[in-house]
Amino acid sequence: MTPLVAVAHGSRDPRSARMVAAAVAAIRDRRPDLDVRLCFLDLNAPSVEQVLDAIAVEGHESAVVVPLLLGSAFHARVDLPAILDRVRVRHPELTVVQSDVLGGDVRLLGAVRDRVVQSGFSTSDSTLGVAFAAVGSSDEHANALTRSLGESFAVETDWMVETCFATAAEPGVGGAIERLRATGAERVVVAPWFLAPGLLTDRLGHAAEVVAPDTVFAAPIGPHHALVDLVLERFAGSAPLVAPNITLSA
Repeated sequence: MTPLVAVAHGSRDPRSARMVAAAVAAIRDRRPDLDVRLCFLDLNAPSVEQVLDAIAVEGHESAVVVPLLLGSAFHARVDLPAILDRVRVRHPELTVVQSDVLGGDVRLLGAVRDRVVQSGFSTSDSTLGVAFAAVGSSDEHANALTRSLGESFAVETDWMVETCFATAAEPGVGGAIERLRATGAERVVVAPWFLAPGLLTDRLGHAAEVVAPDTVFAAPIGPHHALVDLVLERFAGSAPLVAPNITLSA
């Protein structure tokens, strides 16, 4: 059987690894027949190379690497492929395929909406302002893509939505909250476009409190069924030898 290797970014914050591990546990629960392994690009163990080395030693002929990343930036386009190339040199008998990142799939936007609703709000609440908060980049094209995600995020709601960034780009979350208040938002929620909590989500929360102490901070995506669906889809699309019996939730 071809293992699914889920690759997370890694963080110094232990909450991040715990939530990623919970997401991977949800994948295993959905597909108990599948060999699912978790590893990290940096700051946490095991590393990508450690996991793939073990897979090769166990005699597997192939592995599919699914990056648990929301954007196709340096880690997905440069860092991870370089790691996989080193593994291929050491283990030429092991076929290693990298799937696409999770990206801006509409189901993940739905997961973020669910997290806002789970914070106690209705999608029909036209008085609610939502700061759709992402990492931010020095690449303006990447930021433009994030802003388009923020617009898509708002489509199925009556919310007022402003996209903001934790780093490297404007507006920050404080500026987004001020804009939302200026346009009539009576309450504000920060909706993190993050898979797991960590230093950057804490930064967003602290900045929001400075501007509006009553701001609510929704949970990250975490082990949402949409994430499970998408990871299994990425795996199936990259592993032609995998039996096509994956059950996706409605």
